[in-house]
Amino acid sequence: MTSSPLHEVHQRLGASFTDFAGWTMPLRYGSELAEHRAVREAAGIFDLSHMGEIELTGPEAGRALDYALAGHLSAVKVGRARYTVICNAEGGVLDDLVVYRLGEDHYLVVANASNAPLVAGELRDRAGGFLTEVADKSLACALIAVQGPRAVDIVGAVCPADLAALPYYGSTPTRLAGHDVLLARTGYTGEDGFEVYAEAPHAVEVWDALQAAGEPHGLRPAGLACRDTLRLEAGMALYGNELDVHTNPFEAGLGRVVKFDKPADFVGRAALEEKRDKGVEATLVGLAGTGRRAPRHGYPVVGEDGKEVGTVTSGALSPTLGHPIAMAYVPPALSEPGTKLAVDIRGTATPVEVVVLPFYKRSR
Repeated sequence: MTSSPLHEVHQRLGASFTDFAGWTMPLRYGSELAEHRAVREAAGIFDLSHMGEIELTGPEAGRALDYALAGHLSAVKVGRARYTVICNAEGGVLDDLVVYRLGEDHYLVVANASNAPLVAGELRDRAGGFLTEVADKSLACALIAVQGPRAVDIVGAVCPADLAALPYYGSTPTRLAGHDVLLARTGYTGEDGFEVYAEAPHAVEVWDALQAAGEPHGLRPAGLACRDTLRLEAGMALYGNELDVHTNPFEAGLGRVVKFDKPADFVGRAALEEKRDKGVEATLVGLAGTGRRAPRHGYPVVGEDGKEVGTVTSGALSPTLGHPIAMAYVPPALSEPGTKLAVDIRGTATPVEVVVLPFYKRSR
């Protein structure tokens, strides 16, 4: 197992650890409910150093990414980021990614931990005919996120960047705790917040500076457990649950990220055009229930006649909303908001209703 450069910090804070995608990472520090609420009401600080960071540099880096990924990355402005997917030739999703354009010839691709080696390998292969270099920086990079309504106050106290001028999905090089970092206004919680990319040897100093700045604002260390309920409330897909090689972007509601209008060919284009034109057999929806029993990953979704019509991909009792929520794949005919369905929860058909995603939107 690989340990985060912040592992000793998490030990000091009393974290409970879990093995995740080959990494030993903090699951929670105490109450995951308290951590979840801190992010919604004040702020939480997360260690995301298990994520993969792959750099592309060179005069054809943008063209290489246009070919390798579904998005039009050469059209992204310097200082901005784009959410996209990497597909195989059959149109299946290999991973969902965030791509930052750091300079005219410089991009940073951020991959999920479980897929980082695969993505790095695919990018190397797909960039082979372009004037670009691909470098996997994952182990050299630490990633720390501060998320929540007080994130601006906390990061602004220790960072000279003009946060008011930094848009959502924007990034800027800056300094924090005396070190060069990349600051991005991105996140996976549904709240405003920032992600800080730092060199691994500087991770502890950056974390300590942010944690100290956050103490007057109610900042709490937060683990992977509450990160999952936060992203579920925000209706954000998790690779391995809502996305995998057997799903395509149109089924997952991500057709918008597939850019057929970019000038060049890209891997999976023909298959994705066919899937777009054919239409989907299943589509991702939100489900809301009542009571305290929550649908979980893999539970069957059943129709009014009791027959199985779909599968839950993620589910939990929502700490913010106070009732069960889930995402699931169902036939398009059953995807309209207000449709009454049920989830088989350990042999009991528990009523749910199709609702519009996301379940939660921040007020400001």
